[in-house]
Amino acid sequence: MTTSSVRAKAPDAAATAPGPGRPRRRPFPGFHGRMMAPGILVLAAVSVLPFVAVVAMSFSRVHLLGGLGLEGVGLDNWGRLFTDPDMAWAWARTAAYFVLTVGGEMVLGTLLAVCLWRLRRGRNAALSLMLLPMFVAPVIVGLLGRFLTDSTFGLYTWLLRQVGYHGDIMGDRTSAFAAVTLMDIWEWTPLIALIALAGLTSVPASVLEAAALDGAGMVRTLRHIVLPSITPVLLVALLIRSMDALRYFDIIWNTTGGGPADATKVASVRLYETAFRFFDFGYAAVTGLLMLAVTTVVARFFVRLLERKELPR
Repeated sequence: MTTSSVRAKAPDAAATAPGPGRPRRRPFPGFHGRMMAPGILVLAAVSVLPFVAVVAMSFSRVHLLGGLGLEGVGLDNWGRLFTDPDMAWAWARTAAYFVLTVGGEMVLGTLLAVCLWRLRRGRNAALSLMLLPMFVAPVIVGLLGRFLTDSTFGLYTWLLRQVGYHGDIMGDRTSAFAAVTLMDIWEWTPLIALIALAGLTSVPASVLEAAALDGAGMVRTLRHIVLPSITPVLLVALLIRSMDALRYFDIIWNTTGGGPADATKVASVRLYETAFRFFDFGYAAVTGLLMLAVTTVVARFFVRLLERKELPR
């Protein structure tokens, strides 16, 4: 190679070299991308591929005899979803269960958090006792609730008989629905209280002292200072519980199994029966996709509320 050719190529090399105003191009996918690739592939294998399979099943009739087989049926399964009265009632019960459990947990959890926040002595001990239900598996909560509400030897049955109620708690439609709702509230109210308590501890003490000097009582302080300050935290707690309450299954299945007379058969229980009792996997896939869509819409709604609360004023 001659000297002139080396000099001719020198400007090209200088042009491609990164300068002070020229960003340096990083190779794709780069070090971080190569390190994340195994995890991304595993995540795709356990989430994306099953999702694609469920979507394919929702447009098919699934055959299990002689091996797994899919027979395309078009939109028949989706058409059944909008003409099935049992599914409509299941979603109505799901909505009622969602409102009662999440609403009760938010109110009771916030009140418990305020009480613990105002507590001066023994806060750690009281907090430890309050969090015990949250650490019990939902399956165990269902079995325990079934034992306590038994019509022959249940403790709650005996207590209700002392005040004049002689019915079967799990045998009556109204009382059975109320029982599983209260079990859910008992287990997950401590979670809301814990999240709300974390928000209460971040309220500036100077603001509270100024409110006290201005003569604001406890009720006014809570209403106009404390609760507006922890609203974003409460929205996070509401988001977490909403996503779980819409597809809750454990307590209901272990106590009533959806009964009596389908009084507690919410959408998740209906989905389980459709798939594993009647082996109608195509229709069950449609129900599961609908649950996913509803959960996503509700979660997105609360995320938008949270974003609005965090916008600077």
